[in-house]
Amino acid sequence: MKQNKEVKIIELGQLSYGESLTAQEQYFNQIIALKRANRTQVEPLQTPNYLLWVEHPPVVTLGKSGKKEHLLLDAKGLEKQGIEFFKTNRGGDITFHGPGQLVVYPIFDLDNFFTDIHKYLRFLEEAVIETLKEYGLQGMRSPGETGVWLEADTPFARKICAMGVRASRWVTMHGLALNINTDLSYFDHIVPCGIHGKGVTSLAKELGHAVATSGVKEKVKFHLGHLFEAEWV
Repeated sequence: MKQNKEVKIIELGQLSYGESLTAQEQYFNQIIALKRANRTQVEPLQTPNYLLWVEHPPVVTLGKSGKKEHLLLDAKGLEKQGIEFFKTNRGGDITFHGPGQLVVYPIFDLDNFFTDIHKYLRFLEEAVIETLKEYGLQGMRSPGETGVWLEADTPFARKICAMGVRASRWVTMHGLALNINTDLSYFDHIVPCGIHGKGVTSLAKELGHAVATSGVKEKVKFHLGHLFEAEWV
């Protein structure tokens, strides 16, 4: 069966983490159900792919391998700061999502692209690295850590994009969060990604001015499309 490289873009706008997780799960479960059904089909049906764009109100999420002690606020502190808290089934430790951040959730059937989670993660990082390059910033990887950093190999290392994914039967969930105009003070309430001694930054902080999210989104979309050879629909 020919691989389906069409990807339907879903604009969720500003949506709570819980509601967007429900949306992710609906698309994810749809693909999984179709893959199961295809096992008994003489002519299997193509599986779809989705790309969800969203911006969350302030929320801290803890990955399945995360440590609760990396959250530096108790329940009352979270409430006072207006921050929701979720334990989730993605990989990775703890991170913050909030206004001014571009969150991207690819719900891809990797059977349509390539069955290699390591390559999938590197492609997500590469799309962000190429996007940052267009703003004159040199994004890079940090050995042993997912996501995208600036000056990763120096004492001034700071993370600009966090990543955490889940995959089952080669279908992906969760994704990446790129800080654009994010209020970075929220990160003071966590140990970002469980990594001590490294900072967090944003496009706006690095460039010294606010950045249009729409422009960043188009660049990320272009580079994801190029890397995955995707056809946006």
